[in-house]
Amino acid sequence: MKTLIVEDDFISRRILKDLLSPYGDCDIVVDGKEAIQAFEMAWQDGAPYDLICMDIMMPNVDGQESLSEIRKIEKKLGVPAEKEVKAIMVSALDDPKSVVRAFYDGGATAYLVKPIDKDKLLKEVRALGLIE
Repeated sequence: MKTLIVEDDFISRRILKDLLSPYGDCDIVVDGKEAIQAFEMAWQDGAPYDLICMDIMMPNVDGQESLSEIRKIEKKLGVPAEKEVKAIMVSALDDPKSVVRAFYDGGATAYLVKPIDKDKLLKEVRALGLIE
């Protein structure tokens, strides 16, 4: 499994990397702008990401905007819906508006509230069919 971690908080980045690196390669970027660039570069290199774990509230380009842009890139590349990158949005926000926006506007596949719980994260990754 190839994962892109998009998180502006150092401790959250470290936790996500520690939890996901046993299952494959993890790349880390600190904002949505870098996420879009990393996503495009991975496709250009012929090694797209299987999973993106992305914070919602970040400087420059937030997680909602960057995931929306990533979905546009996938459409432009002709990626079928079932082959789209799985995207777990991560946020300190547990309000329904953020959750709805992540799923319906951004095209998220899952949503987790910080602090990240190892069991919940791995359960979501398993449910997405990325690990056993």
